Amino acid sequence: MASHQFVIFNINGENFGIEITQVKEIIKPMDIFKVPNTPDYIEGLINLRGKVHTVFNLRKKFNLPALAFDDNTKIIIVNVNSMMIGFIVDEVNEIVRVEDEDIENTPQAIASANSRYVTGVAKIGDRIILILDLSRALSLTEEQELQKILNTSSN
Repeated sequence: MASHQFVIFNINGENFGIEITQVKEIIKPMDIFKVPNTPDYIEGLINLRGKVHTVFNLRKKFNLPALAFDDNTKIIIVNVNSMMIGFIVDEVNEIVRVEDEDIENTPQAIASANSRYVTGVAKIGDRIILILDLSRALSLTEEQELQKILNTSSN
């Protein structure tokens, strides 16, 4: 019987999960350099051990109200098509193992709106967790804009 490990995080009181294999590291918020003329959900750039990473705010990406960072706020660093990108979440809760039979396809109503990055629904006890593939959170246009930002910042 196959299983998957997920990092479970919280945004606006809702639980989401991503495959642990996508996660490079989880860090506390740090100084973020704002980049002019970027979409609202791009918080800016961070310098993490000498490497520049773009940071997205998932609250803003999901059209939720902004929230001040607190002690629970985390940045999940994910490899997105060879770019290391940080995603700000309200809180990282736990790492769980979920059996294949406890993962269902995304319901049609949700799939149509979020088909790019919602890959399924996990049942963990009495909880339901939306499984995200953050490598798909960016559209092709957003990826191209991000490449321009990163190329500009490294020059």
